[in-house]
Amino acid sequence: MVSIWQGSYREIVWGAFMSDAVDWDKSVSDVNNGVLAATGKPHPTFYVALGLSLVCLVIGIVAWALQITYGTGMAGLNSPVYWGVYITDFVFWVGIGHAGTLISAILFLFRAKWRNSINRSAEAMTVFAVITAGLFPLIHVGRVWLAAYWMVPLPNTNNLWVNFRSPLMWDVFAISTYLTVSLTFWYMGLVPDLASMRDRTRGYKRLIYGFLSFGWTGTLRQWHHYEAGYGFLAALATPLVLSVHSIVSWDFAMSVQPGWHTTIFPPYFVAGAILSGCAMVYTLVLPFRKMFNLEGFIRHEHLEALIKLTLLTSTIVAYAYGIEFFIAWYSGNPYEWIIFQKRAYGPYAFYFWVMTFCNCVFPLAFWSKKVRNNTTACFIICVLVNVGMWFERYNIIISSLVEDFIPGSWGHYEPSLTEIAITIGSFGWFFTWLLIFCRFFPFVSMSELKLIMPKPMRPKDKSLAA
Repeated sequence: MVSIWQGSYREIVWGAFMSDAVDWDKSVSDVNNGVLAATGKPHPTFYVALGLSLVCLVIGIVAWALQITYGTGMAGLNSPVYWGVYITDFVFWVGIGHAGTLISAILFLFRAKWRNSINRSAEAMTVFAVITAGLFPLIHVGRVWLAAYWMVPLPNTNNLWVNFRSPLMWDVFAISTYLTVSLTFWYMGLVPDLASMRDRTRGYKRLIYGFLSFGWTGTLRQWHHYEAGYGFLAALATPLVLSVHSIVSWDFAMSVQPGWHTTIFPPYFVAGAILSGCAMVYTLVLPFRKMFNLEGFIRHEHLEALIKLTLLTSTIVAYAYGIEFFIAWYSGNPYEWIIFQKRAYGPYAFYFWVMTFCNCVFPLAFWSKKVRNNTTACFIICVLVNVGMWFERYNIIISSLVEDFIPGSWGHYEPSLTEIAITIGSFGWFFTWLLIFCRFFPFVSMSELKLIMPKPMRPKDKSLAA
């Protein structure tokens, strides 16, 4: 029984990283026509989705404007919980952006061909998710016009660089570096496709796409430099997958707060980020391939490989949950152990069990090939995984802050309507930019698809060529 389980797990890992693409029955012109047709007249569901996103965005903007006007007292932040939903949202959106770099960079280095159909959507998701995450430190400080001043490393009267030494400053450098590399990697992959759109348009669109494509003509010299630069950026972005969310976890682990001061946080956060990112990629790709008629390019085999990667990271996260409880018990620290006990059956137990079932129990259905090939079931489970990952960050932050070493400072925390509205607005912001991108740019990389298409056979005998 153990050997069967191990063999199945090896199959999952191999399928997640090294699965080849399916046999293509399309020509180069079919790829161009099929992908570029999605940027033409969109399906009516596109306008419905864009309208809902704009409504959510307006809700968030109004809530933020009211908070700026009347102060952060409108949020649920209080003593001792000074980090609440805003930091939860920040960590959540940073984690969402991790799967894009994983699929685009790491799987590119592994030569996993199935990534070529979904790498563009994952890269776009990364860029817009990181931009969304960058809003929440500004929202959290309250006086947004002073945010830049407090984030700049300025010495005080005692010549102590207090801001620069703060762990929160690590996020500034980590997120800005991650956004720069991800944006460059994403845009570089767009250049050949922008040239294809330039050649198929007229008027002002041709001028815009021509400017954005930097004069790409597809010569051998250009492709040589393109592939060298793309590989370099992939190698550069790979350590960022591990470093960025590790730095975010150090914001917590560097403190002495019970439930945070643990060395397992960096790999724990990275695995959770990749899990939430992979689930979000599936959540986006499945309706978008219907909306833009891309079923012929984003196939069930590609979606199944993505589900296998989700299952792999889900098992790692489940292992981290267990190790976290074991370390709290084995350490003999009563403050640490009581926090984990109350997470399981205390006032915040609901959030803990939602997190556990959504991230560890429901993804177990992916062991069945029938479930992996059922797009509706996979979509529902991936949505639940994203819900569970948000509650994971909420559970980590809130349950540790409400009870620290001094019982006299213990308190309780519930999200306010302002925080809920701004969270809804963040989803509206994210989906609005993503839908606009899909409307004017190819959602699937044409150049990447052409690389994995069967090459034309060259006859060895010249008489056969005639």
